Amino acid sequence: MNSFAYTRADGVTHAVSERADEPTAAFVAGGTNLIDLMKENVARPTRLIDINRLPLATITDTENGGLRLGALVTNADTAYNKKVAKNYPLLSEAILAGASAQLRNMATDGGNLMQRTRCYYFYDLATPCNKREPGSGCSAINGFNRIHAILGTGTPTGEVQCIATHPSDMCVALAALEATVRVTGPDGDRTIPFAEFHRLPGDTPQLDNTLEAGELITAIDLPANGFSKNYAYLKLRDRASYAFALVSVAAALELEGNTITDARIALGGVAHKPWRRPEVEAMLHGKSVGNDVFQTVADALLDGAQGYGHNTFKLELAKRAIVRALSQAAKLN
Repeated sequence: MNSFAYTRADGVTHAVSERADEPTAAFVAGGTNLIDLMKENVARPTRLIDINRLPLATITDTENGGLRLGALVTNADTAYNKKVAKNYPLLSEAILAGASAQLRNMATDGGNLMQRTRCYYFYDLATPCNKREPGSGCSAINGFNRIHAILGTGTPTGEVQCIATHPSDMCVALAALEATVRVTGPDGDRTIPFAEFHRLPGDTPQLDNTLEAGELITAIDLPANGFSKNYAYLKLRDRASYAFALVSVAAALELEGNTITDARIALGGVAHKPWRRPEVEAMLHGKSVGNDVFQTVADALLDGAQGYGHNTFKLELAKRAIVRALSQAAKLN
């Protein structure tokens, strides 16, 4: 591990100004991913700005009937919060499907959004990786790529530079719920729709999200509608606990009788960001629940998907997972 300086921020403005003065610094809260990256020499911040004492560790009601999750609320406190569990059970279940109890006790909600891929080539400094060193190549494309992406990997010219996946379970649920990310930076405050927070690799695979330089996540806003009645979070993985998703599905439905009036579907484990296609979700509007219509939607969601050898099994696995999750959300089984 390289040497680094340390600063304990005493306010949001202090934290942001410290980062602005030293662009190679990094914010640290729970550190459950950043410290691993530093140990592996993948991340080399010159300074750690400790934000744990900032007043960002509460869950509060919003004026529109939703909830605001402070960026420093732990994953465990979020999952077990009574209002989250009651009104946003999809989010609670997704969080509890991730990591381990010890990690959830340390990991923060803001940090969860900032997780970097668990691609083994990204962590191996002896191998080329466009995410770690742009222009060096992607070892996963022709390597062992069982855990890698099948959607959203291309550039406008058709070239593929990175097939890493985003590892979060929580973010898949937040994508389905259409949360909003609140940030503060050198230019002030702004909000980012969750669908626009994470990004596909394209020509700049080293960039995971759309944060501007020096910006700090302060909160995540949940909308009033939490789809608390008809929902499902399905996570398929190689072992039953403490494993990242091969494919995960957050499914949420609004029903009038057997008729679907609204639908959300977000996929994890298949792309560089939680994968949603609202135009495909709209295909369910006005339809009666049933596996036939769910299969049609699953096929449409996987349109354009590409396997790279070891991960080609995900093409069929994802379709089956979508049908199963929608069936569970509709309480068909």
